[in-house]
Amino acid sequence: MDTFEDTPIGQSMETSQRKKCGYDSQTGIYHSLNQLGNGNKIPTNTNLNTATFVLSQFPQLDQADSKVALIDSATGQRVTYGQLKRSIYALATGLYHGLGVRKDDVVFVLSPNSTLYPTICLAVLLVGGVLTTANPLNTESEITKQVVDSGAKLAIVDPSEVHKLVSSKVPTLLTCRSSKGDELSVEELIECCEPTELPKTRSTQSDTAAILYSSGTTGVSKGVLITHSNFISMMSILKWSVNKTSAIDDIFLCFIPMFHIYGLAYFALGMFSSGTTTVIMRKYDFQGMLKAIQTHKVNNIPAVPPVILSLVKHNGGGFDLSSLRRVGSGAAPLSKDLVDRFRAKFPWVELRPGYGLTESCGAATLFLDNEEAKAHHAGSGTLLPTFCAKVVDFKTGICMPPYREGELWLKSPTVMKGYLGNEDATAATIDSDGWLKTGDLCYFDEDGCLYIVDRIKELIKHNGYQVAPAELESILLSHPQILDAAIIPLEDEEAGEVPMAYVVRAAGSELDEHQVIQFVAKQVAPFKKVKKVSFINVIPKSAAGKILRKDLVAQSKQYVQSKL
Repeated sequence: MDTFEDTPIGQSMETSQRKKCGYDSQTGIYHSLNQLGNGNKIPTNTNLNTATFVLSQFPQLDQADSKVALIDSATGQRVTYGQLKRSIYALATGLYHGLGVRKDDVVFVLSPNSTLYPTICLAVLLVGGVLTTANPLNTESEITKQVVDSGAKLAIVDPSEVHKLVSSKVPTLLTCRSSKGDELSVEELIECCEPTELPKTRSTQSDTAAILYSSGTTGVSKGVLITHSNFISMMSILKWSVNKTSAIDDIFLCFIPMFHIYGLAYFALGMFSSGTTTVIMRKYDFQGMLKAIQTHKVNNIPAVPPVILSLVKHNGGGFDLSSLRRVGSGAAPLSKDLVDRFRAKFPWVELRPGYGLTESCGAATLFLDNEEAKAHHAGSGTLLPTFCAKVVDFKTGICMPPYREGELWLKSPTVMKGYLGNEDATAATIDSDGWLKTGDLCYFDEDGCLYIVDRIKELIKHNGYQVAPAELESILLSHPQILDAAIIPLEDEEAGEVPMAYVVRAAGSELDEHQVIQFVAKQVAPFKKVKKVSFINVIPKSAAGKILRKDLVAQSKQYVQSKL
């Protein structure tokens, strides 16, 4: 069994390969060339929980009341680390002594981003509760299903969304005071509860900390079991990476939803370990983002591809973006063309793509050096500390060397415990040696940089050939009259499947189906040609920016019927 923390690479690895990409030809394993270092070891105390660990990383008392942790982008309200800590302990007291939340009780959180969101998450974890979070855009039936599936004992919900909890009959606590004023809120609990002694029997590293539901872009959403050990390991990696790439006075902007692993691990929990300041947007909107950057002199934005695309495609509107130093990107791969166009438009900004998933508790790869990122245009970074990987041919099961494609397998102490109540899905995703099968088609290059080709399940099977939607989407997005695009498989009697494009035209564009088909045809092999085009107003995407292909596939069936 492999060990994770700064493990020396095996002696069987050739020195040149070890130095360049971490690939061991004897085992077929890619090892991370990044190490946490002596000052950033992952805690080994088994009795530690996520909240206690995060709170231990807060600035010292003499700085806690002057160092700003959070800023509300809409109101300008500022929350210092001292205020945040007191709020967490006050709410934990109210949850435990007032509402009876006990160890392993599941607490359902339904709210947009707010300065209260981190307080809620850390207070729940501090008393031993288990978090399960949801998108406020979810329907009542989707929310009821998650409440039932997770076994939630309490729901903490924004007043505007409380009506969606009625049918679930779960007790509710509002995030803030409602206009009616007849229901208890988190704000009131924090105000009225003096922090008192909390239970000594709390969660340990092996206990479940959260049940996060995967985006379900290709199928039914499953409950991902994240342990305190997973979170603590990821917090340690995040602190190391932020300290390595950012300045102590950097201002971060959070518009990524905190109910998603990206926003939860990064902003609701992890950033406090680095003592940084974060500006919180309730939800993403392009103009609001530009205004927040200018107003608060934001330096860092962890983003997703649609945001990168908007920055490239749209005019800045006169906003001053000169404070920006770094823009990260995750949730989906960036094309080489989009990366090049972003760097051409914002030459002073470091673009740092990465790769991760809910099942790995967040990022697994990241570019830590700007020159390294520039040298690997379409790459998703190198393995972060504690991670190792395999590239497995999904037909033969053989591990692939650099530049050979296969399914990405990952191993790290951040890898999930499994899927809630689904042993079959867990066994199909995590093998007996602890390797997480990501379902992503990829390859590593000679420098250990990861390149994601596409989701294996989303590859289009055309006359025996495999067509990657991401490749065609990249070509489409390079067209000056196309704002956004998605490729899906369309059933075909002769070829099995053919690529179909959904396209969002720029305002005033009269681009037609024939022009789109010809534009792609000139740049690809015959079997990759787009056969059908449908123009729509918006490409459906998850909160993390992933294309919801299952929605488009359903729409395509209606398209076919309308043509019959």
